[in-house]
Amino acid sequence: MAKDKEKNKKNKNDKIEEMLNYTYRDSGQEYIMQKKMLRSIVLLIITMVALIVFIALYIGETHRVQETYKRQFYKSLDSAIEQLDNYANADGDFELRYRMIFAEITNINTFSFLIKEKEEEHKSINELYTVFLKYPEQTSDRLEEVENILKKIKTSEKDAYEQLDQFIASIDKKGF
Repeated sequence: MAKDKEKNKKNKNDKIEEMLNYTYRDSGQEYIMQKKMLRSIVLLIITMVALIVFIALYIGETHRVQETYKRQFYKSLDSAIEQLDNYANADGDFELRYRMIFAEITNINTFSFLIKEKEEEHKSINELYTVFLKYPEQTSDRLEEVENILKKIKTSEKDAYEQLDQFIASIDKKGF
């Protein structure tokens, strides 16, 4: 029995040493896991800061691009008004001049589409583009009216788009 007691005591000591070894190993693993978690948290913070900076830069660039589109829109308005004025004062190739006016109306339509703020206005300008494209005989007789409307759009008058809608509604879309 004494041997059994010593054997049990030895087994208990072995088990205690084994448990201590596991505990030391577990505390080592815990230390490694703490380092990994700390590293992960630092990387998360750096990533979040980079994401915030990227979003801020994107918003700033989008605003700058919208301003560029607005400038181009108003330049196209100026060019269209100038072409309409030239058409009224010129002699000669009216078809070529009408095409030049149509090209400027196309630019206005394109830049109004790119400007995100003006959804209703874009629809009116798109309809003007369509009228110029499909009904050149009717619009070529009323270019002074279009010129006045575009001047009002350029100066941002409140009723300019309403007048544009009235002009478009006055075009006979069933005939040429």
